Amino acid sequence: MELTAAIQDYVREIYKLQSDGGRATTSALARSLGVSAPSATSMLKKLASLGLVEHQRYRGATLTPKGERVALEVIRHHRLLEQYLAKTLGLPLDAVHAEADLLEHALSEELEAQIDRSLGFPTRDPHGDPIPRPDLTIERPAGTPLSALEPGAKATVERVPDGDGDLLRYLAGLKLTPGSRLEVREAAPFEGPLTVRVGGSDHAISRALAAQISVT
Repeated sequence: MELTAAIQDYVREIYKLQSDGGRATTSALARSLGVSAPSATSMLKKLASLGLVEHQRYRGATLTPKGERVALEVIRHHRLLEQYLAKTLGLPLDAVHAEADLLEHALSEELEAQIDRSLGFPTRDPHGDPIPRPDLTIERPAGTPLSALEPGAKATVERVPDGDGDLLRYLAGLKLTPGSRLEVREAAPFEGPLTVRVGGSDHAISRALAAQISVT
């Protein structure tokens, strides 16, 4: 079976949608991958014929065990590359995702193993997401959404959303990156913004953004 870059992109996106508690519907996939709904429908039929997904019309797609292994292999390549680009080449947090997208499909198993070894077998990528192990098992994130903390709570940033360069540059400017310590100073009522102190400065961020930031 030839796993084209497009096939790998689709199974990875389906895995991410399922992991976030969403449904891998045609419209959700089309939106996240930037393709038309008919293109997404056509690809889902192809994935189903390859035994990678179970697809029900109007109900979306679910990865089969075979499809999940393909998705985890792509995710392992992607996150190892992100960590390599950040730690070895010093690329900023907002740049590693796009570069890894370009390289992940061409990464051989031998080079993957060398990168893993050279980095000391990392368990997280620069955004704080878990890196699948060589046997393609993966740690399930156990952090708490920043939006769930009460004023006075202190925590360490564990994970920030990837894929949006502008958002990552914004968070980096606030020093809201994995490993940073923070304190919730104020929570405005009626789903208003949170005020957090990071590095001696206070910043107001929306509840929607805070819900995407995982802390411990």
